[in-house]
Amino acid sequence: MDSILAKRDFYEVLGVPKTATDKQIKRAFRKLAVQYHPDKNKDPQAETKFREIAEAYEVLSDKQKRREYDQFGFSKQGGGPGGPGGFGDFNFDFNDFFNHFDAF
Repeated sequence: MDSILAKRDFYEVLGVPKTATDKQIKRAFRKLAVQYHPDKNKDPQAETKFREIAEAYEVLSDKQKRREYDQFGFSKQGGGPGGPGGFGDFNFDFNDFFNHFDAF
């Protein structure tokens, strides 16, 4: 799923605490999904909000993704401040690194 969030906290999107159980996350998702489903809500922003809710649920309902999100935030999930994988414009030249050792 493409990351469409304005990088809001996924827990905030679902309205649950970071300590929320799987059951609480699922309940919050279902409630919000019904409320913002584009077929039921004609607000022009409903589809965007629905996707935001679905993306938050996709991460928080998966134990591995949630663990990574809790540890690394958006960057590990891709599309975060560092881009996919969290490294963004990673311009490290190993030759420069080894040149420092040549001086010794």
